[in-house]
Amino acid sequence: MAVPAPSLVPETVLSDPNVRNRAAWEEVVAPVRDFLLQVTGRLAEQVDAFEPEIAAYARYALNNQGKQLRPALVALAGGACGGNGEEHVMLAAVIEMIHLATLVHDDIMDGASLRRGRSTLATRWGDDIAVLVGDCLFAHALKLAAGFSTAEVCRAVALSTHVVCTGEILQSHRRRRWNVTRAEYFKVIEMKTAELFGLACELGGRLAEAPEAHRAALRKYGIALGTAYQIYDDCVDLFGTEDDAGKSLGTDLAKGKVTLPLLTFFERAGTVEKERMIGWLEEWDPASFIGVRALLDQVDAQAESCRVIGGLLGEARVTLLELPDSAECRALSALTNFLEQQTMALGG
Repeated sequence: MAVPAPSLVPETVLSDPNVRNRAAWEEVVAPVRDFLLQVTGRLAEQVDAFEPEIAAYARYALNNQGKQLRPALVALAGGACGGNGEEHVMLAAVIEMIHLATLVHDDIMDGASLRRGRSTLATRWGDDIAVLVGDCLFAHALKLAAGFSTAEVCRAVALSTHVVCTGEILQSHRRRRWNVTRAEYFKVIEMKTAELFGLACELGGRLAEAPEAHRAALRKYGIALGTAYQIYDDCVDLFGTEDDAGKSLGTDLAKGKVTLPLLTFFERAGTVEKERMIGWLEEWDPASFIGVRALLDQVDAQAESCRVIGGLLGEARVTLLELPDSAECRALSALTNFLEQQTMALGG
């Protein structure tokens, strides 16, 4: 199939970024809109599986699905390989539930008060409840995965869950380690974020009985896209706005997470600037945010992050050349364009 060449210049779009983003996203997922509605319904049904006393917590977590990016990947990958069935819907629900469980735990560790424009579960009911609700979501997702007709799906889901949790632990170990390398950073984000993207794409193809070469290409696509997405999310924390992001900003700085913009700074800055930055980060005060941004701007940290994201999205597009042409495959390519435009829109 013909894949559009990568471009980091956004097209002329509607002036309202929120309207623009919604319209662009709807265009990407148009081939699988009905599928995503089924996933939403399947997740809503899962609330009944929890004890009545905790059903409200589970419902609150499961209703926070955002764009349903991972379910969309399951559907688009399945469609690109021949079609989707009932097991694809359940797989998408399982992967989304695992993702939502990680968000519940992430918000606790980050001390975030907002997630997608509303209070986090921890803010509403406390850390203790939130930890246990996240655990319940993980456990229930694995229980559902055990019901697939092939044990390979359950093994793959369990392995990916292990990888994601391991990545979170490694990230915690690297907090306030200002000498983290790019290799260490990419290892963590591939584990904690890109792994579920790769899983969604690979298993979407597997359930459609795609040949091994197509499943491998889909996994490579998912890993590249997921890695780019995490770098974008890291940039939102520094260069975005809370209104656009729908979540608390500055949490990475407050918690001492070393993201690509900071890595770029420590690679390029002089000794005096590094000492100043470390001083702010070690004794974090939100008032230091302006100074941090100024130092990042001095070394073109945002531009470098955009360059890396563009390269990863280009890699993702190339893998799609191995798949047969279809509306779903073109939508996978359009998804990389969507993320590219989101990246370029940061900071106006």
